Amino acid sequence: MPTRVQILKTEMVTHNVRHYRVEKPKNFHFGPGQATEVSIDKPDWADKKRPFTFTSLNDEPTLEFTIKSYRDHAGVTNALWGCEAGDHLLLRDVWGTIQYKGPGTFIAGGAGVTPFIAILRSLNAKGGLQGNRLIVSNREEKDIILRDEFEAMDGLETLWTVTNDPKSSLLQERIDTAFLKKHIADFNQHFYLCGPDAMVADLRAALEELGADVASVTWEK
Repeated sequence: MPTRVQILKTEMVTHNVRHYRVEKPKNFHFGPGQATEVSIDKPDWADKKRPFTFTSLNDEPTLEFTIKSYRDHAGVTNALWGCEAGDHLLLRDVWGTIQYKGPGTFIAGGAGVTPFIAILRSLNAKGGLQGNRLIVSNREEKDIILRDEFEAMDGLETLWTVTNDPKSSLLQERIDTAFLKKHIADFNQHFYLCGPDAMVADLRAALEELGADVASVTWEK
């Protein structure tokens, strides 16, 4: 049975990403990196479910989602863009397989960084980020989600790359086998992957080819 919660606040993150701060149901628990299926409680949308990761921490009094809206597609994320404080969402069971196993490299494509937000925030709050690295690919520099927050996290190394922004001073490289060989010195570590399915599949194969232990690679199954 879905749980109905009210949107308390929305906040712009990038030109197409927003934070949605919503009510937290009583006795509602989740871990960093976990998600739930969300619907918009409006006619024609209540049965349309999409998975979104919690980007708040479990000890906070409210819930937060950080969601990219695809404005060129008439789907849930586009409809969410039209939601504001006072509207309601429907939440379902908590699930998710991206859980922190130890220091390593987090690799994300675009909005695939969202499952890592709560994990890295949790580690940051505990002073446990040393030895972790975040590598994120976006089309353009303006697409980077929470860049300032990640760069301010003590102990977290960040590496940004863009694939369609020739005016940017950031790396202009796709994350592929050649990229991994160039920018990662040690493959005997944990790896956390999230992004488009094809990207994740390619990176899993590339990491194995480069000597990473399959058991050390975590992705959303």
